[in-house]
Amino acid sequence: MRKSIGRTFSLVVGVILLSTLAFAQGAPPAVMHKVEASQKHVRTIGMDEYRKLVDNPGSALIIDVREPQEFAAGHVPGAINIPRGLIDSQIWNHVGAPEKADMERPIILQCQSGKRASLAAQTLGELGFTETTVVLMNLNDWKQTGNPFVK
Repeated sequence: MRKSIGRTFSLVVGVILLSTLAFAQGAPPAVMHKVEASQKHVRTIGMDEYRKLVDNPGSALIIDVREPQEFAAGHVPGAINIPRGLIDSQIWNHVGAPEKADMERPIILQCQSGKRASLAAQTLGELGFTETTVVLMNLNDWKQTGNPFVK
């Protein structure tokens, strides 16, 4: 019995370590396919254009779709945090009730690399938002090139 428990524990630890390694190297192919497909249906911009929007957002809503602890560790000034997994329920807190929301309001979506932002844009598109833009850049590059970043 004790050997069985020990083997089961070792197996579980091994699976967890392998899973962690796999995700550290990148998302599974099915997820990457979904991200790539979502990017075909939304406007994307890079760091230079994003910097212009951060400096002068006008009526655009800048949303950082990373998790709250990532956002708290530092974010682009003016961005609000709505994690990707909650975008469909929390967006209404910022644009008004679904029946009165401005579905054409410019929404700029940003995360660590653009993957989660792309999936969030797809979700917003399914809800009827028509002016979503995804920022495709590495947030570490944003910081390293001296762009504004606050905690």
